[in-house]
Amino acid sequence: MTSRQVDVLVVGAGPAGLATASLLATAGARVEVLEREQTPGGVPRHCAHRGFGAWPHALTGPAHARLLAASAERAGADVRTGVTALDWAGPRALTTVGPRGAETLAARAVVLATGARERPRAARLAPGTRPAGVYTTGELQQAVHLYGQHIGARAVIVGAEAVSHAAAGTVRAAGAEVVALVTEATRAPAVRARTLDARLRHRTPVLTGTTVTELLGRGRLSGVHVRHRDGRTATLSCDTVVFTGDFVPDHELARRGGLTLDAGTRGPAVDGALRTSRPGVFAVGSVLHAAESAATAAREGAHVATAVLDWLTDGTGPRPQGRHWPTGVPFVAESPLRRIAPNRVTPGDRFPYLLRTALPLPRPVLHVTQDGRLLHRERFPLTTAVPHRPLTLTARWTHRVDPGGGPVRVTVA
Repeated sequence: MTSRQVDVLVVGAGPAGLATASLLATAGARVEVLEREQTPGGVPRHCAHRGFGAWPHALTGPAHARLLAASAERAGADVRTGVTALDWAGPRALTTVGPRGAETLAARAVVLATGARERPRAARLAPGTRPAGVYTTGELQQAVHLYGQHIGARAVIVGAEAVSHAAAGTVRAAGAEVVALVTEATRAPAVRARTLDARLRHRTPVLTGTTVTELLGRGRLSGVHVRHRDGRTATLSCDTVVFTGDFVPDHELARRGGLTLDAGTRGPAVDGALRTSRPGVFAVGSVLHAAESAATAAREGAHVATAVLDWLTDGTGPRPQGRHWPTGVPFVAESPLRRIAPNRVTPGDRFPYLLRTALPLPRPVLHVTQDGRLLHRERFPLTTAVPHRPLTLTARWTHRVDPGGGPVRVTVA
């Protein structure tokens, strides 16, 4: 096993990791990016639809992935594919395996950009037989757009959010019919235009308040049983089913390293500079909030680069007397809010917070408090906060936080 040292080790070559690496390498840091897939770019690699990058010159996912990877390499970052980070070998060192064999890589700073994944059928406890033809969105997109595989003739999409409509587009691109989009939500969670497009242009039913109760078929899927909220049941004939959404962070490396995890996001707990509980270790992208857009991930990558450079400048040696790694005060989202990221607050944080709600909230008013003291009140008079779409809370109030006080809480008035 060989050992090497770099300035910054970035784990994950998706939009967040590549944006971080590009800016750090431009600033002169020796940056190495580890990616377990054979091609860098993350999820956009197999998202053939447009909408990535800045309007009006939005790109397809693969084109955007190539652009990000080329930018990082042009800046001087070493992007290594086919390399898996196995475990920690020290506070800022990782054991890895790849084409060069086993290595121990030590760094002055580590950035976790490991992303998120969709929970498969087994994790969702969907009963029935175990036939072929069951996919998640990522599996479907890779099968169709990367490998050109045949997926079947008739597909049911489980979910009706934005990623579900993207999966439906992939099914149609493969020459198959979308039988229906099925969601347990009482209203379609995607923006109204997407739902109308599915129903009117593609003649695809969007079944709300509907649950998949059983998968049918021996050898190959033959259909799914569904139950509507009024108790009616039906069987949808299909040979393919795609489970979409329900993302969870790829937090195994963070968990094995003993990093503090946030109960709401299930990813590493971070403050406004995206610092984790371990000095010199940062986290960025969908590992913090499974899962937001590629644009959000890249924006966070640009933001964390500044904090990493600050650490490289004054944080490599013993901390001066009285200075501690700022883990921050816990930031808790109260029900019906489901999670918030970042989820630690230090006075002076300026990075906006992303929230998700479990229920639709027409024109929400958010109250931010600490120990009963109101720190901030924010109205969204023209907004309906809905599940599966983020709500952004400003950070202009963080200077009012008492670093020695109790948790900061955000509630819906």
